[in-house]
Amino acid sequence: MPDTLSITLAQLNQKVGDISGNARTMLDVRARAGQTDLIVFPEMQLIGYPPEDLILKPALIERAAAELDRMAEATGDGGPAMLVGSAFIRDGALHNGVALLDGGRVTAVRFKHELPNYGTFDEQRLFTPGPLPEPVIFRGAMVGLPICEDIWHPEVCRHLADFGAGLFICVNGSPYEVDKDTLRIEDVARRRATDTGLPLAYLNRVGGQDELVFDGASFVVNGDGKLAVQLTDWEEQVAKTSWTRTARGWNCDRGETARLASHPEDIYCAMVLSLRDYVDKNGFPGVLLGLSGGIDSAACAAIAVDALGPERVWCVMLPSRYTSQASLDDAQACAKALGCRYSTIPIQPAVAGFDAMLADDFADMKVDITEENIQSRIRGVTLMALSNKFGPMLLTTGNKSEMSVGYATIYGDMAGGYNPLKDAYKMTVFAISDWRNRNRPKIGLGPLGEVIPQAIIDKPPSAELRPDQKDEDSLPPYPVLDAILIGLVEQERSVEQVVAEGYDRETVKRIERLLHLAEYKRRQAPPGVKLGSRNFGRDRRYPITHSFRSA
Repeated sequence: MPDTLSITLAQLNQKVGDISGNARTMLDVRARAGQTDLIVFPEMQLIGYPPEDLILKPALIERAAAELDRMAEATGDGGPAMLVGSAFIRDGALHNGVALLDGGRVTAVRFKHELPNYGTFDEQRLFTPGPLPEPVIFRGAMVGLPICEDIWHPEVCRHLADFGAGLFICVNGSPYEVDKDTLRIEDVARRRATDTGLPLAYLNRVGGQDELVFDGASFVVNGDGKLAVQLTDWEEQVAKTSWTRTARGWNCDRGETARLASHPEDIYCAMVLSLRDYVDKNGFPGVLLGLSGGIDSAACAAIAVDALGPERVWCVMLPSRYTSQASLDDAQACAKALGCRYSTIPIQPAVAGFDAMLADDFADMKVDITEENIQSRIRGVTLMALSNKFGPMLLTTGNKSEMSVGYATIYGDMAGGYNPLKDAYKMTVFAISDWRNRNRPKIGLGPLGEVIPQAIIDKPPSAELRPDQKDEDSLPPYPVLDAILIGLVEQERSVEQVVAEGYDRETVKRIERLLHLAEYKRRQAPPGVKLGSRNFGRDRRYPITHSFRSA
């Protein structure tokens, strides 16, 4: 038996449903790989992940099976074997699995045993769990092939070790969450490795898919729990790893250990990559957004420029009679710093038109939030008209703090195709804005230096829909609001538990009430990248109509 193995980890992007394109990419990687024994690709890389109900189409499964056979034939040239994730039908049941392609044929298939059914995952709805897998024999080595969730529980790896596995290769489609890279290594991979004494190669994909983004950050830990290889995050990478059989078993030689993005760079990169892939994979020529002179729209503009380049971003100032000169100046300065297209379209003519249209029915009625919402909806209609006429996708710019309590106008500033800030609280927006002014992300296409004028960061937040309006007229200060929302949303705490942290009872009760009332708005909001553990939509699924209050 050989005492060395060369295993190439292909940390790639994907396009869900593009079976021939995904296969072509994998074969291109193989053609450029050089001398290596095995090339490993991420979970379900042939079909794309997560496929959701697309996986229920028989035609998709048939096409994937035919493409897998063609890929297997390609390995008949004596070159590298491939480990490819796909979906498989066995005895009428649909499985998430991996196939080992070698010598011109499919030599082994293993199915995922642990199907996640929490948070963003609902695999139990789509797949049948496979049996506890046994190792495959490859080049004289007994290789265990746990798939993603399989290593988050001890049973699969213990079973593989008991049946003679000498190393683990785990393919993954593990979406990004704050601090998840540490969780994967410290709490999962190292534990499985040290429990069994076997090395574990962890391969993750990279790229955006609707509301999810995958950060890559693949790695190898040896049986003693020590990190041997660390791939980069947020970028595709193909890396060859070298393995040696010692008296104690297989060991991965020390290789590259890339530095991973720290906080808040990781959040910013998640926003950039998810927006880039959403725009590009859906075929939009670029994006446009309303640039108000406030921090949320400025942050979105910076994210968009870093994602797509300044030539694909169009910022539009839509001033009303309440818009301050400072906001006009700040918006223009931000667009200039970013180098993107900038237009100004005053909305007062349309506001006057609506006032005239509604004069008879609104006679003797006081001016209230209705007139504020009309302004916001005029802006939404104007931006959508530009989107329809010229093709760029409209971005919305509301943050999670505002969306939590309904501080947004449905069919107004909520109109659009995607929201980079959907899962970012207001204080997170401040943090990423400050960070971006001092740094450019490694995956960014925007300019160096300050791109969000400091005046925007320093000014009190305001919707500028009435004279001298400030957000704090309607909401608690954002540091207080965010802390309360983190308790109510992220931690699912009761009012009493949040009050026990030192917050005013009536304020917490009011915020909980607003949180529940705004559910109908959030159901109609555009998608946006998931950053934390309880994003609105995929993680937190509340009924619109309910009467429960925790106090």
